[in-house]
Amino acid sequence: MIELSTVINYLNDLLQPQLFRDYCPNGLQVQGNSTIKTLVTGVSASQALIEAAIELQADALLVHHGFFWKNESPSIVGMKYRRIKALLLNEINLLAYHLPLDAHPLYGNNIQLGQLLGLENIETFEVEPGLNLGYKGRLPRALSGELFSELIARKLLRTPLHIESNDRSIETVAWCTGGAQDYLSQAIDQNIDAYLTGEVSERTFHLAKENNIHFYAAGHHATERYGVKALGEHLSQKFNLIHHFVDIDNPV
Repeated sequence: MIELSTVINYLNDLLQPQLFRDYCPNGLQVQGNSTIKTLVTGVSASQALIEAAIELQADALLVHHGFFWKNESPSIVGMKYRRIKALLLNEINLLAYHLPLDAHPLYGNNIQLGQLLGLENIETFEVEPGLNLGYKGRLPRALSGELFSELIARKLLRTPLHIESNDRSIETVAWCTGGAQDYLSQAIDQNIDAYLTGEVSERTFHLAKENNIHFYAAGHHATERYGVKALGEHLSQKFNLIHHFVDIDNPV
């Protein structure tokens, strides 16, 4: 069992949320127990994940997608009321880290996805001024677009949408998890063979085809399962916590 304040201070030192201009608050979003023995992690703080945390008698729920997003209504009504009420009644702390978790060099979504796919020579690149959120690397050997699609499907248990290039083999890969389809332009500028993210927009098809680059959309949820899981496992070892990663299936 560990003090909540100790975990928060450690996470803030580890993830450095003050360095990011984010779309939501990072850190403690809903306060619960003052100590933590059981930690549940998951991608998004949905009602289903909260109910799973209650069932597991969690003291804290750590997620990538929490509450209080920019431009959403601040009113605690409806769905938000039901979620927050369940957390408060069960004294479960909700901790959420968005961009800081995407970017972290050890436990982040991007580095974890790259390692899962077996990419080598991994390094970051700038996607916006001052934001090195994109990652790039190399496959151990060149693959066709179809074979790389099969590799993604095998590792993520999800068949990606694949926009094919004109018979271009894949050696270099750039990626950014979640809804980062518009960073495809930065990959094109670096003459990357393939770009991988979670979501896709209509305009992405034309951008990829006209620039002869493979594009893969493997699911926002599917590409962002691995950072919060790795972070939870790290916290479990460091603070001797009981940890459960709960994957609430989401096809998007």
